[in-house]
Amino acid sequence: MSRPDPNPSPKPPPVYQVRDLGKRYGAVRVMQAISFDLAAGATVAITGPSGSGKSTLLHCLGGVDRPDEGLVAFEGQDLLSMQNESIAALRRKKIASIFQFFYLLPTLTVEENIQFPLLLKEDPPTERRRRVKEMMAAVGIEHRAHAYPSELSGGEQQRVAIARALIVSPSVVLADEPTGNLDRRNGEIVLELMQRLIHQHATALILVTHSQEAASICQQQWVMEDGRLSGNSSSRAGR
Repeated sequence: MSRPDPNPSPKPPPVYQVRDLGKRYGAVRVMQAISFDLAAGATVAITGPSGSGKSTLLHCLGGVDRPDEGLVAFEGQDLLSMQNESIAALRRKKIASIFQFFYLLPTLTVEENIQFPLLLKEDPPTERRRRVKEMMAAVGIEHRAHAYPSELSGGEQQRVAIARALIVSPSVVLADEPTGNLDRRNGEIVLELMQRLIHQHATALILVTHSQEAASICQQQWVMEDGRLSGNSSSRAGR
């Protein structure tokens, strides 16, 4: 029998620790009493009717919006106590987003759009070129490296957006209806690609979607309704 390691590596903190999160817009309460942990590498889909607070939750997790009450800790750091500049730096390095609308920079080529987050990190040019080339190959878009977004199909644009999100090796991807603007076939391609790359990079994923097919790529599925989150396994999510 093997002996236990006398100096085990410390367990990394959860990617997210969320406690009693609440948010109002005027008199309307859009989130209330939301609590969960999200472990490193965990993948969760959040479904629910329109207007139930799903996108608002993502905005609070990404530091784009601030809740009115509760706690959001990202890798042990209190997100809500951080200044806007620190949150912006965190988003550049650790928290990536993928949206229904692709938000590619129209004056940059595919290659330049994917490379853009690395420019913000000031990575060396040779390293940037290597990583961009690898990521273009991973999403099957290298043959379109010098094309502009206006010259791409919707499926191609979303593949570029996925590559751009993952190029920085983030701790988590926050995806808001990533297949909502695609036809069925392109949606299937994008879902397969997301699932494969998220697994390869051991990246956590929170996926907001109306699609049960999209939700099925995740390990767990939660439901948001009337600002409350259910099905989140007694407030814990992990592998």
